[in-house]
Amino acid sequence: MQTMAMPQPTASEAAVRYLITNYSPKGNKVGWLMMASILVEAWDLYSIAFVLIFIKEQYNPDPLMLGLAAAGTQGGALIGALLGGWLSDKIGRRVMFLVTMVLFIVLALAQAFVPSVGWLVVIRFLLGIPLGSDISTGYTYIMESMAKGEREVMGNRWQFMFAVGEVMTIGVIVIFLLIDMQHEMLWRVTLGLGAVPALIILLMRHDVPETAVWLVQKGRYREAKRVAREMFNDNLDMLPDHDVEVPKVSTRAFLADLKKDPIRWRATVYGWIACFTQASEFSTFAFYLPVLFVMVGVSSVLGINLVTMALFSFAALSGWVGPLLTPKIGHRGISIAGFSIVLASLLVAAFALYTDNKILLPFAAAAMLWGHYWDASNCMTIPTMVAKPKYRGTASGFAYMFVKLPSFLAIFLFPTVFAAIGQANATLMVAIFPLIGLLAAIFILPEVYGYEND
Repeated sequence: MQTMAMPQPTASEAAVRYLITNYSPKGNKVGWLMMASILVEAWDLYSIAFVLIFIKEQYNPDPLMLGLAAAGTQGGALIGALLGGWLSDKIGRRVMFLVTMVLFIVLALAQAFVPSVGWLVVIRFLLGIPLGSDISTGYTYIMESMAKGEREVMGNRWQFMFAVGEVMTIGVIVIFLLIDMQHEMLWRVTLGLGAVPALIILLMRHDVPETAVWLVQKGRYREAKRVAREMFNDNLDMLPDHDVEVPKVSTRAFLADLKKDPIRWRATVYGWIACFTQASEFSTFAFYLPVLFVMVGVSSVLGINLVTMALFSFAALSGWVGPLLTPKIGHRGISIAGFSIVLASLLVAAFALYTDNKILLPFAAAAMLWGHYWDASNCMTIPTMVAKPKYRGTASGFAYMFVKLPSFLAIFLFPTVFAAIGQANATLMVAIFPLIGLLAAIFILPEVYGYEND
């Protein structure tokens, strides 16, 4: 009886398979450099939460315009995630992460000089485009520059970097309050300072090469071999020493390709659900914690900033511990634990608001943030990791879209919900999101830790 011979992989397929499983001694450095850009995003996305009170004091805009000022960056990031991921697959990872940092520096400085809230909304919307693009590009770079297992731990650290950025932001604002900086100057300087870390990251990224995986996919073998020598100390001998023409990849085939593999499809669908639910739980309850504390009279403006800084310092610890636990309990374990903690914490927070228990509320918020930094840790890692390399930028951008859409809607509309149904009812309503995430982690997510895909 004759058996059908399995098709042999092409030189390109063999090279990609080798690269995505190879250990790079420079991988951790590259990974941290990509993660560092999240500090920039955290600074801009969340600094606005702490200076809204001063913008309102100066311009007294209506609630919808104030909501747009807060959510404008999230709206722009929604476009940037899709556009940036697609462009990352088309023109390369390196070009995209350099361009996004340049745009961010210019636009971050511009928002410090706006003459009105209307202009602030416009600038912040434009600013969101490079921010959303950079996250999708950075995740793609990590998944193509680090070995399996290590790349997942690094990718899951994005929430740790968000917490560090938030703590830095609050710390700077506390200093400004302590020196009694004039309020208009305070919010303008705070928003404009985001350009400083962006400039530092741009200079550090300047000499980072394109990923060898992307170069191989594009048939640029000579550059791929050079990069592999630099990054992996390997000549990729399976490739010829000349470039070749390769067929162009249709981005439309991305979703159709996912459905061919049940594991990749279920993992990706879970990633989209987790992105949506974790962003919803944070952008409603956690984003507006300073406002919530003011509304229920937890402390003074300075005191609230100090309490919030302590909460996000605690969250940073969670963001560091979660990725370290992932190799031990897997993606399913960290997701189930995270969404369970958030669900329980929001129920306790609602109880604290119903009973006017001002002491219990910060502790419930701390527990909620701990769980959130676990359930959010892998929602970008999973879809990017399981995607085929030729679709990886698109996959990352598509997943980030599910973060930014609810973030924009929640930040824009949640103050109105607060006012309409009250803080306690609104907090109880938010608990539906971790419940959905928990059910998805239990019934949809297959364990994909260490998943290989060529």
